[in-house]
Amino acid sequence: MDQALESRIVARGKQFFQSIRGEAPSIFNKGFWTGKVMDWAMKNEDFKVQLFRFVDVLPYLTTSDALKRHIEEYFTGHGAADIPAVLKWGAEKSGMFGGLAAAVMGKAIRSNIEGMAKGFIIGQTAKEAVKSIKKLRKDGFAFTVDLLGEATMSEAEADAYRDGYLEVLAAIAKEQPSFSTLGGGKTDLDWGSAPRVNVSIKPSALFSQAKPVDMEGSIAGILSRLVPVYRATRAMGGALCIDMEALKYKDMTLELFKRLRTDKEFRDYPHLSVVLQAYLKDTERDLADLVAFARAEGLPIGIRLVKGAYWDFETVVAKQMGWEVPVWTKKPETDAAYERLSTEILRHADIVYFQAASHNIRSISHVMETAAALGVPDSRYEFQALFGMAEPVRKGLLAVAGRVRLYCPYGELLPGMAYLVRRLLENTANESFLRQSFADGQTEELLLENPLATLARETSTTCPPSSPPVSRGGLTRFANHPMPDFTVADLRAAFPRALAEVRADFGRTIPLVIGGKEILTADRLASVNPADPDEVVAQVCQAGTAEIDQAVAAAKAAFAGWRDAAPETRAAVLIKAAAIARERIVALSALQVLEVGKQWDQAYADVAEAIDFLEYYAREMVRLGAPRRMGNQPGEQNRLFYEPKGPVAVIAPWNFPLAIACGMSAAAVVVGNCVVFKPSGLASAVGYGLCGIFREAGLPDGVFNFCPGRGSVMGDHLVEHPDITMIAFTGSMDVGLRIMEKASRVVPGQAYCKRVVAEMGGKNAIIIDDDADLDEAVSSVLYSAFGFQGQKCSACSRVIVLEPIYEKFTARLKEAAESVKIGPSEDPANFMGPVVDASQQKTVATYADIARAEGRILVERLCAGKGFYAPMVIVEGIKPEHRLAQEEVFGPILAVMKAKTFDEAIDIANSTRFALTGGVFSRSPKNLESAKKRFRVGNLYINRNITGALVERQPFGGAKMSGVGSKAGGPDYLLQFMDPRVVTENTIRRGFTPIEEGDDWFE
Repeated sequence: MDQALESRIVARGKQFFQSIRGEAPSIFNKGFWTGKVMDWAMKNEDFKVQLFRFVDVLPYLTTSDALKRHIEEYFTGHGAADIPAVLKWGAEKSGMFGGLAAAVMGKAIRSNIEGMAKGFIIGQTAKEAVKSIKKLRKDGFAFTVDLLGEATMSEAEADAYRDGYLEVLAAIAKEQPSFSTLGGGKTDLDWGSAPRVNVSIKPSALFSQAKPVDMEGSIAGILSRLVPVYRATRAMGGALCIDMEALKYKDMTLELFKRLRTDKEFRDYPHLSVVLQAYLKDTERDLADLVAFARAEGLPIGIRLVKGAYWDFETVVAKQMGWEVPVWTKKPETDAAYERLSTEILRHADIVYFQAASHNIRSISHVMETAAALGVPDSRYEFQALFGMAEPVRKGLLAVAGRVRLYCPYGELLPGMAYLVRRLLENTANESFLRQSFADGQTEELLLENPLATLARETSTTCPPSSPPVSRGGLTRFANHPMPDFTVADLRAAFPRALAEVRADFGRTIPLVIGGKEILTADRLASVNPADPDEVVAQVCQAGTAEIDQAVAAAKAAFAGWRDAAPETRAAVLIKAAAIARERIVALSALQVLEVGKQWDQAYADVAEAIDFLEYYAREMVRLGAPRRMGNQPGEQNRLFYEPKGPVAVIAPWNFPLAIACGMSAAAVVVGNCVVFKPSGLASAVGYGLCGIFREAGLPDGVFNFCPGRGSVMGDHLVEHPDITMIAFTGSMDVGLRIMEKASRVVPGQAYCKRVVAEMGGKNAIIIDDDADLDEAVSSVLYSAFGFQGQKCSACSRVIVLEPIYEKFTARLKEAAESVKIGPSEDPANFMGPVVDASQQKTVATYADIARAEGRILVERLCAGKGFYAPMVIVEGIKPEHRLAQEEVFGPILAVMKAKTFDEAIDIANSTRFALTGGVFSRSPKNLESAKKRFRVGNLYINRNITGALVERQPFGGAKMSGVGSKAGGPDYLLQFMDPRVVTENTIRRGFTPIEEGDDWFE
């Protein structure tokens, strides 16, 4: 950087600090309740977590009992000795004096926290907002108004969000003539350049179905509601700024801005801005693109530059999904990016109006001095700050720059609390400029230091990154395959191409593969597209009993050689198979979309899970393949090791046609068994793809035999075959029980007691506590119940709602379900597609009739078309004894049940013969602990959806009638496919005993 400019920036910053010395933002003022509590939060991380979570749940605590209970749960037993006296007193006295003291203290705490929230918003109604705006303008501040509540679950809520803006704009319009112009200019523009009315809007709230995978549909949906708001803003001579939200909406937002800016209705109106976030690594590229767009179109634009408010969220999501972290991971990197971006925007001041949003005095000083150095007129940029934060900074800035706009949220306290938590997190973060300035007493020199110098100083004191951890056998540690990121344009474009390629190959004949040879049979079964049964994906040759005998013989012949291969050799084949699947993941996904009707993301996740099984089981085999010493007595060697069982029958389902088939087969193969694989007749093309992957990966002939066939013809024969040592099955309970019965009978020539590993389904429930976050609960229940048309053994088929929140939850769930789109799964706009075949369609229709008889229908959505479309049904009034509460439907039917207490809800959840998955939405620590102990399912999910278990992270499988065997994707799974052996050797010779490490001689 130019040293002269750097000196001026520092000098400007010191002058700024001098002008506000002795002042502090209200949130750090220890003379008030808020200041005392926040001071404590910054000293005690555990208390901070509890406080912020309590603030988040507070709006849902509508009774004194609920408030008292949550105060005790959050602040008693959680470092109570280290909490502020006012909260400690409340927790202790509630028990000492009973209800009266608790009620008084609870009311005081609620009042103080609501007061804290109100300090960040300008009003809960349009009338209150306008009153606050008039006061702000009287004090010399411009405004931009923002309606709280960006999480919309339904189109009705999106309409309400749009109408909220139209309402506040109408209220402002009545008062606008009384607004005096800021800056003393003669025009009706503030400071001679900016409209007096300014609106900020979060685009995702305008369309409940907005999602990156459907970019075009999302933009169209948002524009349908954004245009009326912009039209009303323009009629007032106002300006509109499109806010930037989470990363998944970034590209959508930028494209939306361009389309609105070039719309023929608005091309001649220059007052449209968009937000850029400095913490995103891609923002410099996005800025260059926006500037190029503006110059190409010859249209002036506005850009508000912020640091970014979702750092924790973006970082955690990226790590969970296996994506590259999209944000700068160190605060000085973001600050440096802000300075680079500010400079670049100011260089294009002729066409870009700059809105510098920051409370950081270094950043503000940099903008002011850079603008001066570049000769940018004052009319081409302004400063922005958040209402309720950094009061000294905004006052000092007003005195120095004279052009300060406050970002003013308004709306109800419920969404206001979520906004408050974000603000509190920003204020109390260790690297927060406001905290360092006004709470921690950081020196001015460090606060004004060039962020590049700060970064260099901090980097020099940190250790270099360590090498990736390596597990036994030279393999790196297991990591899940990344989930699909549809913000990536190349991935979005790849799917239509892959779908076209799959469709071009429709009608092919798929053979059996036995002993490495392709075999054609006369019996063929058509696999069809469930969205259009006239489209035949493939004609699949069917195995009969003769072919099964041939396949078992091939497996038996290949067994000895494969059994004796080194564990590392077998693992290497799986690793290569994973690499092949990874390379073809979109093509493999596209086949599932068209053969079984999975949505893009669901199909991609299925292939990703298959890759995970291959990678994980390969590493597990290396771990288990080494003999293990047992005991530590001298004079003998005891070695435990495992060996495979022999030919294994793998019978796979259609709903996870690659993942489950691959998981069961890979487990059997990697330990040294050979497989006779029967895919579902509804997903045989996908199954053939698995066969191709294994062959290409180098699996020896006969180790994996591909035998699609009719269960009625060859199913029992395969299970009862004397040379089959084990059956791995996933499917319905009835078929699974039949397999176990058949396998239990010993037939002539059988040398093994057959083992059965069976995953057989569920009747899964999600409990909605009375303090649940409904934004999360509604969306997660909808996804868990109707993702892939509810055709998952883990799908939610019962939602059990506590009485106090029942009406709110069901109303929002109903509206959300009525807002999703239904149609062919190859169209990414559709949330739900067809069920897999006519039989499944008939089954769902039957249970829809049962739903009408047993309860009251809340939602019934039907989709016209020749595909196998079944109704989406939500029914309430269902009791534990009803069929809909007990029987697995395996389709898009959700039963809503009511409970008076949380304990009763758990009793209802446990009242079926299944025990696979379950979920709880609650913000009560006590109830969550109760659920962990009493909600007896194989996989319990808390405050998230209940489908989509990941290999290693969430080993999957249930109990009771949900199945038998260890969890797939877990550390015990491979053991089921092997038998343990122990060899004991006496090592004493003529009294001489060799010493082994670990021998105990004197114990």
